[in-house]
Amino acid sequence: MTDVALVGAAPEGRVKDVGFALAIIFILCIFFLPIPPFLIDMGLAFSIALAVLILMVSLWIQKPLEFSAFPTILLVATILRLSLNIATTRLILGHGAEGTAAAGYIIAGFSKLVMSGDFVIGLTVFAIIVTVNFLVITKGATRIAEVGARFTLDSIPGKQMAIDADLNAGLIDEKQAQLRRRELEEESSFFGSMDGASKFVRGDAIAGLVILAVNIFGGIVIGVTRHGMPLSSAADVFTKLSVGEGLVSQIPALIVSLAAGLLVSKGGTRGSTEQNIVRQLGNYPKALYVASSLLFVLALMPGLPLTPFMMLGGAMAFVAYSMPKQAAKLRATEEAKKAEDDKRTQAEAKDSIREYLKTPGVELCLGKQLSARLLMSQDELAHRVGKMRRNFARQYGFVIPEIKLTDDLALKQKSYQIKIHGTVVTTQELQLGQHLIIVGQGRQPDLPGDETVDPAFGLKSFWIPDALVAEARREGFEPVDPISVLLTHLSEVLRNNLSQLLSYRDARMLLDRLEPEYRKLIDEMVPNLISNSGLHSVLKLLLAERVSIRNLDLILEAVGEVAPYARRAEPIVEHVRTRLAPQICGEIAVNGSLSVLRLGARWDLFFHESLRRDAKGEIVEFNAEPSLIEQFGQEAATAIRERIERGDIFAVVTTPEARPYVKMIIGRLFAALPVLSHLEIARGVEIKSLGTIA
Repeated sequence: MTDVALVGAAPEGRVKDVGFALAIIFILCIFFLPIPPFLIDMGLAFSIALAVLILMVSLWIQKPLEFSAFPTILLVATILRLSLNIATTRLILGHGAEGTAAAGYIIAGFSKLVMSGDFVIGLTVFAIIVTVNFLVITKGATRIAEVGARFTLDSIPGKQMAIDADLNAGLIDEKQAQLRRRELEEESSFFGSMDGASKFVRGDAIAGLVILAVNIFGGIVIGVTRHGMPLSSAADVFTKLSVGEGLVSQIPALIVSLAAGLLVSKGGTRGSTEQNIVRQLGNYPKALYVASSLLFVLALMPGLPLTPFMMLGGAMAFVAYSMPKQAAKLRATEEAKKAEDDKRTQAEAKDSIREYLKTPGVELCLGKQLSARLLMSQDELAHRVGKMRRNFARQYGFVIPEIKLTDDLALKQKSYQIKIHGTVVTTQELQLGQHLIIVGQGRQPDLPGDETVDPAFGLKSFWIPDALVAEARREGFEPVDPISVLLTHLSEVLRNNLSQLLSYRDARMLLDRLEPEYRKLIDEMVPNLISNSGLHSVLKLLLAERVSIRNLDLILEAVGEVAPYARRAEPIVEHVRTRLAPQICGEIAVNGSLSVLRLGARWDLFFHESLRRDAKGEIVEFNAEPSLIEQFGQEAATAIRERIERGDIFAVVTTPEARPYVKMIIGRLFAALPVLSHLEIARGVEIKSLGTIA
């Protein structure tokens, strides 16, 4: 089928090529061969029609490159007019004595219509048309084309670099880059061609003047000497024919010049000429009101006609009044269409296979009954989730991913799941129609309820019916609604997984927003001292222990201090924590007092002896008996839980070398409990000892 189609299409293309070539040869033959008046009329009519067609296309194209063939068409139209000028000159000089119809009825009609029987009027009109074409339109279009060609050629390297940058950044693919490069080449070629093509119009106007003078002078000489015509009669006949022929040729030339001016003056604007003019003039109703007011004032001036100014002033006022409404209606229509397109795009994306390959950063899956209940308060839920994300950004220095809310029929109707990057972190169940009272080790409410464990903090709690909330408050308890329970649990899960939520892209965005001085510091460190992924690892390790990275400039300074001496991220983080001691202690201290729980002498010795060092004295591994690690975990859990139940806010303190390993053991049991080294206790902080783990 393909071969047959190609074979069938080839002769048609060859016929068009041969036809166009024959047309060009015919135009060239007009320069030498005598043409009858009928064909002259056909040629002149075609020249006028072609000029009008060129003008209409120039008005309606969206951008200049859509009419990239204009220079070629302009050359063909110019050669056609010049060939017709020569053909009509031959008829005027050879048969002008026979009357005004000697060169065809179109020239005779124009001479009668424009000149009204007086060749002086025709000469004046012809001179005005040539002046407007030569000095106004053609000169301005030529200058615009020259400047456009110069600026286009100068901007090619920058545009080429922009295309390469977009391609390297992944904003466009290779095919789009090729299309943009091709468009850039066509744009430079087009404006360069327009710079030269404008000279055709300028030369055509000069040729028109020369041909007019030759026709008048030569015609009078031939009429008097060859045909024996009186001088006055010969001057009248040949001047009318020459001026008529000049008008017939200069009017299409004027139209084509106007089309060229419209084309090159469009510049970088998109849309048809009518749309650009109406849109840009109609965007300023105040200007229209001022112009209409001026016209009304002129209408009332004595000696000036009332009707024209009043009609134009009223028209401008009406346009100024109606354009904003039409613009608002058009914007509403476009927004509705855009919303519909976005909705359709989202629906198509949701059904596409690629959508299933995307894993949301944070996902909250709801059971059927819980989902139906939360849909009733969806606005409140969205508001509280947005507020929670803003608080996280303010507290920890980066924006956590958007939280995707989905339904999961596989869950129990009142259950929910929290997923981080597609992995289930926790699954819990809510009691709809009830409130939660968190009591911990305190007194229990004297109310009927179901005992449970708070999902966020693991404290002893009770579910009570909604009807008993007021009574519980009178007893001094603070019942929590199910949505608050869910969001509090979600907030704690996010805090425990901050390091997973900081993506490499988020880290790069944070670094790119820094001031120029700190970006210069990054350039000095990367990649000589540390890689971009290394900086990302440092930030993730800080967030893993809930250390905020909002003071990113201080973090970078600390990294710059230790990076020449440490390649691994862990020792770099320990140094950064020391520099951030005031921030870390300030988030734990209460009224300037920091409560600490120390390791006993036995466990300090245990961790010291378990650290293995190399010849340079650097720690290379932690080698301890599993039974002793388990025993330390049990004793630490007992001591820590006792103080948590008392409501104490404290931190575990140990030596700088042992701190990462103590945190590794305690963090599995109490993820939110901070573990500090002695070097991380800031100056001026009052230390309050709560005891030891022993």
